[in-house]
Amino acid sequence: MRVLALDHGTARIGCAISDPSGTLATPLPTIEPPEPRSVAELVDAYDVKCVVVGLPLHLGGEEGAQAELARTFCGELKAMLEVPVETYDERLTSKMAEASRRAGATAPPDSLAAAHLLESYLAGRVAAEGDGDE
Repeated sequence: MRVLALDHGTARIGCAISDPSGTLATPLPTIEPPEPRSVAELVDAYDVKCVVVGLPLHLGGEEGAQAELARTFCGELKAMLEVPVETYDERLTSKMAEASRRAGATAPPDSLAAAHLLESYLAGRVAAEGDGDE
């Protein structure tokens, strides 16, 4: 199942897509300006089955103004798309993206953050599926 991850911001959206097996995360170009219609085009172009929007939480887990903007954007996508749209904790993905850039990654920083978000989301899904086998 192909998953699209979004690092939503007020200036642009970082994007990353999984491979069809839901194993690998690949950064995509950013969306500027951040419009839901552009996300819908990616969903159609890549045959996406689920969209994950990063939820920017404070280190203690509290939500702030940025989280409210992400939830509003998520609601706009839910109204427009025919695939599930979820939020997922994106804490520290920007720091991870910075480390990736220092290590030589060339994708836009926002899309690297989306790729790290997607990797975490996919790993969490695998772990959750594994819990049901016991």
